[in-house]
Parts: sequence; structure tokens; C-alpha cells
Amino acid sequence: MKIQQIAIFMENKPGHLQTICRTLADNGVSITTLSLADTQQYGILRLLTDNPEKAATALSDAGFVVNQTEVLAVEVDDKPGGLLRILDIISEKNINIEYMYAFTFHRGENAVMVFRFDKPDDAISALQAKDVKVLTNIDILKGPF
Repeated sequence: MKIQQIAIFMENKPGHLQTICRTLADNGVSITTLSLADTQQYGILRLLTDNPEKAATALSDAGFVVNQTEVLAVEVDDKPGGLLRILDIISEKNINIEYMYAFTFHRGENAVMVFRFDKPDDAISALQAKDVKVLTNIDILKGPF
């Protein structure tokens, strides 16, 4: 249920994001979703791709600093209180959310969010115990329904 995410440390300069995207495209890697956080000088680009190992290798070979981490993609009720339900479940088990971001598509009536937890296995157990759908790589690659 854990998904491999690629994180790229990059300078905050024109063209760097374009170079990353070109490197992935040239290697036949498709981006499923992304998040970009920056400071004045540097940024962290987080990506879910159709082939995280190939993406990490291609970007490393191109000179980028790349890290792979495990994240969870979770279906969230797309209504008031939907995210709160997930946060309540996680809080109940004293699991910390390090960061999160959302997909641009829905799965049926649900939104999809990506979470980085300090205890991902505990998070999976807690969420599944409350009937929250934790998605797999296959679910993510299928896209919206």
C-alpha cells in the first residue's frame, strides 16, 4: 500500500523544472502528480510517477539530488469534514503527518490525497480499520474513475 515518491532537491532558477520534466520525458517516465515547495534559493519537487526507479536513475544520472520516500495515497470523502475524518483517525494513533498534497483528479466521489507519515505502517492499519481506502500503485496508475 505504500507508494514510492521521488523527491528532487533543485535550485530555484528558471529552467530547472523544465530540465527535470525533459529528463523524465526523454526516459519515457510519466508524472502522475507532483508538489513543489520552495524557498528563495532552493525547492523540493515531489513526484509520483509510473516508474519511480527509472525516474530516480534518470534524474540522478542528469546530476540532480534525488531521494525516494514512501508515501500513502488515500481516498478522502470530497465533502465538508472529509479531510478531518482522516486527521482524526491519524491523531487517534499519535501518527505525525510530515506533509501532504492532493491529486488533481477524483476516484468516483472521493478526492485523493498523498500523505507522508512518520509511521506509515501504523497509518495503513489505522486507516483500513476505519474503512478508509489506501490506494496502491496500480490504483494510482489507473487514474480517475
